Amino acid sequence: MTKAPRPERLLELVEAGQLQRFVELARELEPADLADVLAALDDEARLLAVQALPPDISADALAEMPEEAHAEETLAALDTEQAADILEELEDDDAADILGDLDPAEQQRILAEVEDPSEVEELLRYDEETAGGLMTTHVVTVLDTVTAAEALQGIREQADEVEDFYQIFVVDQLGRLVGFLPLKSLVVSPLERPVRAVMEDADIVVAPDVDQEEVARVMARYNLPSVPVVAGDGRLLGRVTFDDVDDVVEAETTEDLLKFGGVSADEELGAEWRSAVRSRLPWLTVNLLTAGLASAVVLVFRDVIQATVVLAALMPIIAGMGGNAGTQALAVTVRRLALGTIPRGQSLRVIGKETLVAAVNGLVVGVAVGVVTLTLGEGPRLGLLVFVAMTGNVLIAGCAGAFIPILLQRIGVDPAIASSVFVTTFTDIAGFLLLLGLAGMILL
Repeated sequence: MTKAPRPERLLELVEAGQLQRFVELARELEPADLADVLAALDDEARLLAVQALPPDISADALAEMPEEAHAEETLAALDTEQAADILEELEDDDAADILGDLDPAEQQRILAEVEDPSEVEELLRYDEETAGGLMTTHVVTVLDTVTAAEALQGIREQADEVEDFYQIFVVDQLGRLVGFLPLKSLVVSPLERPVRAVMEDADIVVAPDVDQEEVARVMARYNLPSVPVVAGDGRLLGRVTFDDVDDVVEAETTEDLLKFGGVSADEELGAEWRSAVRSRLPWLTVNLLTAGLASAVVLVFRDVIQATVVLAALMPIIAGMGGNAGTQALAVTVRRLALGTIPRGQSLRVIGKETLVAAVNGLVVGVAVGVVTLTLGEGPRLGLLVFVAMTGNVLIAGCAGAFIPILLQRIGVDPAIASSVFVTTFTDIAGFLLLLGLAGMILL
């Protein structure tokens, strides 16, 4: 077995201008690996590499390039004829994904040279983050009036036009979906048996305007290799396949992770520092304002702190433990909201569970910190005070970590991006109020 060339070697060849040798080695790479090579090149070198590659190889590589590498810009930089040749080698959904990031004038410039642009133009009508934007129109179908033998012949004729297929869809004369045909059932059926006697109901479908996250959720829940996209009148428009959903899950997970850190989902992972500053500074400003509220609480109780200096050492412990407990509840709740696993009317149950968990955890850490405080020689009253403050703050933090994201989603605010700012501030304020307020009443 021939060993695949190292991607670093291909980079060296492009940078040295040895494009002929680059093309020879590029043929031996998997499309995903070649995509990494192209993504690592600067814009000028990438354009030269794509121009040198045959359209079928460059098409597969461009389709695999990460979003932040902007395959569409490379395509647009090519002359119209070569861009059209590459586009014709792409699956219709991949072609629409790349063209969708270009302005309409650039789209039309390239599509004008494509032999049959109708399929791609149809997909460009849909929002790229919907089922319609994800789907491919290349499907294998059989009529519901044929026999198993006729269905097998029809599948053979369509197999050359559809690169990969995992399900066979059964449609009526008007193209409306009536079921799907399991391959195993078809193969073992008598040739004269009607397809309607072999097919299964297509009871899991999505509309073209369904959000991509919901499509991914449906396919994961029912373990589907593909899901049909159906118009309002029942016509089969296309299918979304599991490889498209994998990309969606990765993109949405990245988006949620960025949001959870207070970073805008619009910030690209490879963005320059100016873009990163513009994306992050507004949320840091919001955090600065909310942190000021917690500082104001400390300022109100400055006389208490001056009278019992040990409180200054205990404050970050109380606030930190509350913050951690709040983050734990927040992470679980935001994830459940993202996955849609909180049934309607069950929000209070989720909040109650997180509050109970926090209460138990709060009692344990409260006892531990309270006992440690006794060793400081400040007396049992301070130990009791710290126990109550710690237990109360962890309990409040757990409740807030579940309640705040649910509330934000109800009022139309993305809980992933806004929750952490409010939960952290809330737990800091609650912790300081409990510790310093109780100290003012008990110790002074």
